[in-house]
Amino acid sequence: MSDGSESGRPGPSSVWRDDDFRRLWVGQTASQLGEHACLVILPLTAVLTLRADADQLGALRAVGQAPIILLSLFVGAWVDRWRTRIVMVLADLGRALALGGAALVGLLGGLGLPALLVIAFVVGALSVFFDVAYQASVVRLVKGDQLVEANSALEGSRSAAQTGGPALGGALVSLLSAPIAAASGALFFALSFLSIHRIRRETRPKRSQRPYRVWRQLHEGIRCVVGDTSLRAVGLASAAFQFSFAAMMTVYLLFLPRELHLSGATVGGVLAATGPGAILGSLLAARLPRRFGYGPVLVAAAAVGDGVMLCTPTLRGSSAVTVIALVAVNFVFATFGQLVNVTLMAVRQAAAPDAMQGRAAATITFAGMGLTPLGSLLGGHLAETWELRTSLVVTAAGMLLSPVVMAFSPLVRLGRLLTAPQGAADGSATAGHDHPHTGNSA
Repeated sequence: MSDGSESGRPGPSSVWRDDDFRRLWVGQTASQLGEHACLVILPLTAVLTLRADADQLGALRAVGQAPIILLSLFVGAWVDRWRTRIVMVLADLGRALALGGAALVGLLGGLGLPALLVIAFVVGALSVFFDVAYQASVVRLVKGDQLVEANSALEGSRSAAQTGGPALGGALVSLLSAPIAAASGALFFALSFLSIHRIRRETRPKRSQRPYRVWRQLHEGIRCVVGDTSLRAVGLASAAFQFSFAAMMTVYLLFLPRELHLSGATVGGVLAATGPGAILGSLLAARLPRRFGYGPVLVAAAAVGDGVMLCTPTLRGSSAVTVIALVAVNFVFATFGQLVNVTLMAVRQAAAPDAMQGRAAATITFAGMGLTPLGSLLGGHLAETWELRTSLVVTAAGMLLSPVVMAFSPLVRLGRLLTAPQGAADGSATAGHDHPHTGNSA
């Protein structure tokens, strides 16, 4: 990974001159749109069509998130040895077939909770492959001094997908039928397949001359993250946030229709407000860390973004004022949450050697997302045993553990510049820095 210099960075549009990056961007946008639509389609189908209770909804979300803890580390080791393009197109194809099969089962009248559980697991598993692969693909397609720009573009596209995905999913479930709603996701994954399979140039990481041992690969990835204080803090902060966020979202998806009496289309519209906010967050991430420092931006943005969700339990009724307030809360949450996401990704990519990018991303995904099935189950249990409003307060407050972890870690001392570790080109270096990284983030 090139260190680069501030004065030598290409112009803002330089990354868009790369045809392969544009293909990745289009494919990733379509894939994320389908994925975010499914995150709303499947739970709302269970709640509104199948009349699932809180425990069943928690189980559905947990099954969809279980592949993260089961597969992430293995996927990271695999991605570091193969072309990310192949991994992504196979994941797209698999998800399109799974959702197409769901539509067929639904048309035949067999789309019940067991079928939804199977679909959620398959789509979740293939999404792990795609997400790890696209994060690793960035360093193989663009130059080191273009990473911040490329990450901002990709995260911006993911944010745009957060706008259309929930709104489309909520509208389809509410206005049409569950099979049609499921089929919509298949179309987006097919579009992603058509775009990404056209990528022609990709730098394949150098393979070790030693015999391949999957457990050794996993150990190297874990050691890379655990041995670096910054990467270790990223994993811990992500775990604290994702566990609480999964619990909060399970309660949230019950709170909106049952406590505030919002329709499926309105729920989708409220969730869609995260899209514009996340786009703004991506734009801010390209500027604020270099001006105020990565550490201060991370802690402050996480505190504001997570803390604003505590406003939601104070709302009552389904009036226009309530809907507008929900939109505002989601916008602020997404803006600062996305600012944190893009900034943490830059920290992770700068700290991990090139040949370890897949395993570092997978290890942090495992740490950050691996607890989400338990969080979803906890959220369902709290919603079943406590009042929804109380459960929402507790789970929303839990998300504030993330900025607390970052405030007491080396991340808070990160300055305006980051640097890649020595040995990044061949992955021979073992990350084990006991001080904040300094230098250029690219």
